[in-house]
Amino acid sequence: MQIGIVGLGLIGGSMAKAVKERTTHTVLGADQDRAVLTDALAQGAIDGVLEADGLKRCQIVLVALYPQAAVDYILSHQTDFERRTIVVDCCGVKEVVCTPCGAAAKKSGFTFIGGHPMAGIERSGFAFSSGDLFAGASMILTPPEGTDPAAVNAVFALCKELGFGRVQLSTPQEHDRMIALTSQLAHVLSSAYVKSPAALAHAGFSAGSFKDMTRVARLNENMWTELFFDNKPALLDEIEGLIGRLEEYAEALRQNDREGMRGLLRAGRERKEIVG
Repeated sequence: MQIGIVGLGLIGGSMAKAVKERTTHTVLGADQDRAVLTDALAQGAIDGVLEADGLKRCQIVLVALYPQAAVDYILSHQTDFERRTIVVDCCGVKEVVCTPCGAAAKKSGFTFIGGHPMAGIERSGFAFSSGDLFAGASMILTPPEGTDPAAVNAVFALCKELGFGRVQLSTPQEHDRMIALTSQLAHVLSSAYVKSPAALAHAGFSAGSFKDMTRVARLNENMWTELFFDNKPALLDEIEGLIGRLEEYAEALRQNDREGMRGLLRAGRERKEIVG
């Protein structure tokens, strides 16, 4: 099978390397940075450069760009895809991508499936990509209603080949609602937490908790700003809910309410036991 990968950053580059290391498929890659293409070719991460006319020869095209760039690429190339081509985006939000791309696919005849690989590190770019990035990770797929099951199965099979431990089917709306909590809120919290003045003098006073809480503050602010605003309503709900819950702990301290604090902590521990 010939696979096209558009965008060879951390995710796209890791996809390319995983395909080459774990499968016998051929990979064509595209990136706006010619130096990245040169590196990818030199490292054997791709077999060749993906041009517009090469899209027709790809059975699956993975688009690993920022959300608006992914939409722009798919819409501008919608007539370059064959009817048998399956196009999968790899964006961290789904509704703003799936709505226009799903409509384009319906109009032009190719298959579009939304995707979100739940894997990453605190670094970005091809230089940090790895063929093992997705080992054991979850891949979320949001196929439009009525998508040919054979197309979904083909993407499912490729995900398993790339090392994903789980493929989760969802809708764009459910995905965005859940990701606001499991990913986006964590990045907001980490960014805010590390801004405490005391963090500048943490050496010698911190252990694993500080490292865990601040890990994802080392983020790509351009990408995450776009993701946050693309999912604004759901993320605002989570931020405002967290502020309200934090206020309960602050109020227990203000009122010197030890039993209230104990109850809050107990409830948190019990919830953690439920969610795992």
